[in-house]
Amino acid sequence: MPTMFNITLKQGASPEQIDKAKESAKSQGGTIKHEFTLIKGFTVEFPNDTVHTLQTDDHIHVEQDGEARTQ
Repeated sequence: MPTMFNITLKQGASPEQIDKAKESAKSQGGTIKHEFTLIKGFTVEFPNDTVHTLQTDDHIHVEQDGEARTQ
């Protein structure tokens, strides 16, 4: 079963850095599912055993997508 990740870039990231992050995700088997408009980022779906090389970039934050709950 694939896993969804939210990829966000630092506020000052250029359009080229965003494109590079998307291309990197796709080259690793990811599928872009949603692009954010208020923040620089996107949601990508990866097979379970792929994503983690995106986490080595200083301009990128990778977080597994999940259900948010309040008490």
